[in-house]
Amino acid sequence: MELLMASGIAVLSGSGIYLLLRPRTFDTILGLTLLSYAVNLFIFSMGRLVVGRAPIVEAGGSGYADPLPQALVLTAIVISFAMTALLLVLAVRAKAASGSDDVDGGEPPAGGRPR
Repeated sequence: MELLMASGIAVLSGSGIYLLLRPRTFDTILGLTLLSYAVNLFIFSMGRLVVGRAPIVEAGGSGYADPLPQALVLTAIVISFAMTALLLVLAVRAKAASGSDDVDGGEPPAGGRPR
């Protein structure tokens, strides 16, 4: 289970970093989203991977799952959703203003509006 989780985090991180280095805005937004997924999985796995344990300590219970990473991941999901929505709005607005979706403000496509 740990190897599968570590491999998933590594694939998401590698894909996210690769997409962040691409020159297009949509690729950059997708890379940030994949990196946030990788961070969420990492935080979740820091609370130990246990199956079938209660998230609350019960009287006489043999063990419990740590609820703190679960709460952190839940909060991170909400924040990453809001961040992705904001970046999409900014990317659409930047494309409308410049006629190009290059991150560094490259040339507009053929037949596009001049700057």
